Amino acid sequence: MLLDSLELVAEKLLEYAKLRGADDADVIATKGQSISVDVRNGALENADRAEGVEVGLRVLVSQRQAIVSSSDISDTTLELMVERALAMAKDAPEDKHAGLASVNQLAKQRDISGLEICDPAAEPSPTNLQEKAEIAESSALEVGGISQVSGASASYGKYTVFMAASNGFTANYDRSSNSVSCIAIAGEGSDMERDYDADTRVFQSDLRPSDEIGRTAGLRAVERLNPRRPATGNYPVIYDERVSSGLVSHFLSAINGTAIARGSSWLKDSLGKQVFPKTCKLVENPHRLRSGASRLFDSEGLPTKKREILSEGVLNGWTLDLASARKLGMKPTANASRSASSNPSPTNWNIELSSPKDYCDNLLNEMRNGLLVTSLIGSTINPNTGDYSRGVSGFWVEDGQICYPVSEITIAGNLRDMLKTIILGNDAQRHLSYVVPSILVEDMTLAGS
Repeated sequence: MLLDSLELVAEKLLEYAKLRGADDADVIATKGQSISVDVRNGALENADRAEGVEVGLRVLVSQRQAIVSSSDISDTTLELMVERALAMAKDAPEDKHAGLASVNQLAKQRDISGLEICDPAAEPSPTNLQEKAEIAESSALEVGGISQVSGASASYGKYTVFMAASNGFTANYDRSSNSVSCIAIAGEGSDMERDYDADTRVFQSDLRPSDEIGRTAGLRAVERLNPRRPATGNYPVIYDERVSSGLVSHFLSAINGTAIARGSSWLKDSLGKQVFPKTCKLVENPHRLRSGASRLFDSEGLPTKKREILSEGVLNGWTLDLASARKLGMKPTANASRSASSNPSPTNWNIELSSPKDYCDNLLNEMRNGLLVTSLIGSTINPNTGDYSRGVSGFWVEDGQICYPVSEITIAGNLRDMLKTIILGNDAQRHLSYVVPSILVEDMTLAGS
């Protein structure tokens, strides 16, 4: 399936929709291919290859909208999609905020190749992927104390996207993804502990070595042997860089335009107010090179741009698509995302949390005594109040030194209070979509022994 075929499908759907009564319509058509290989005990355990096409049509009729999708792109199916979408739209509730972008809102620059979001290298062979997974597994098994590897995997994916709308917007782009992962198990019987390491990149050449990934997974698993449960109480907590982005994700969910428009966010009255320490800055940069979340335009065709969500800890604005912006009487922030089977909704792109003038080189020394969290299990987050509770495991720290592993404990607090007192480390991984360092929260309730 070539790009011109996706374009032809989109053109047909738009033409059929307008001829049969749609006021407006937009289409997203995708073609994807992926390969994944799993090894276990030095042998191939599973190999999958998938290819597929999916097309989604959204129609708008008298301020009512509906969306249909299909993986069958025959002419008969395309006509049926239009009929069903129009019938669904006529029965849908009226939504005065739904609608396409105006022509003067649309992105002018649409050549996304400069962002390097698709690897030009040839697709890796299954043999090559198997070799990477085998190296990761064998490296993990070489670590003393590792009893087995529950899985080592390598994968590759690439997909093409074509977008078109009745307002005249058309665009296309390709994305690629490469990954290697390993899960190691240390100990025996009821005393077993597991941990992992993984790497995902746009370019194959940027992947960390497979032996490093396996070895790191093994070392992490061994470090978790013989865990204890510290005493219940209130302590400072460090969120390791591996899990610290979760705190930022909770914050971003709270400033999502959909939640704000519903009035169901613990930050709904916080625009222009101090919500992080004055030393903190949170920047969204959709134009970062070689990042899976980079883009020149959002799914509604609006041009994306770099923005400071937080400046000196002050909340500057919400994350908005067209509909939520209209509901709030504000300008959209070009953050609409959608799949072939869903309507646009606000989503953040590349995020970086930093403290340019006041980061900490050694959060363990800064904390002195408390909990270092390396793994999060489940969650209970109240979106209206910010009350927060999660199961965790990690390490107990005394006098700035890691003393022993801990597990089967729960930490709790309120996100509004937690985020106002955080201290940032300087260990953020620059290649990730969310560039977030380790985070020290000064006081949380820990439920232990």
